[in-house]
Amino acid sequence: MHLAQVNIALPVAPLTEPELAGFVEALDPVNAEADAADGFVWRMQTEDGDATAVRGFGDDRLIVNMSVWTSVEALAAYAYGGAHRSIMARRREWFVRMREAFQVLWWVPEGTVPTVADAEERLAHLREHGPTPYAFTFRQSFPAPDAAPEPTTAGDDWLCPA
Repeated sequence: MHLAQVNIALPVAPLTEPELAGFVEALDPVNAEADAADGFVWRMQTEDGDATAVRGFGDDRLIVNMSVWTSVEALAAYAYGGAHRSIMARRREWFVRMREAFQVLWWVPEGTVPTVADAEERLAHLREHGPTPYAFTFRQSFPAPDAAPEPTTAGDDWLCPA
C-alpha cells in the first residue's frame, strides 16, 4: 500500500500578483525536492510541471496539491524538512487561513493514481467524521491495511485426506 495525500489552499491573491511571487518562485525547486525525496512515488501536475492549474473542491480559486508516498514517515520527512519547511513557515503570507481541515491522508494500493474526486471524497469524510482509517491526518494516522488477504485453508481438507 502507498499513502495518498491532498492539501488545498486559498491564495490571498491570484498567482500572477506580486503578493504571491515568493510562492510561485519556490514551486519548481520545492517540486524538484519532492521528486527526489526518499519515499516519493507520484505527484499531480499539468504540463507546466506543477498543479496550480488543477481545479476542484467547488472553488476555482483553490490550489490543489496531491501526491503519493511510500509511507507516512516518508511524507512527513519531506513536508516538515528542507525547502518545503521554509515554504510552510511563510504560508500565512500567501494563503488564507482555512477554518476546516485542508489536508487528508489515505491508503491506496500500489500503482493507484488518486483523482481530485477521490481527494474531495476523503476530505469531506475527514471533515464530517474526524480521523478514521478511511481518511486521516498526520496527527492521527492509521497503519496501512494489508494489501492481500491472508490465504485460507478452511474447506481444503478434502484435498489431502488424513
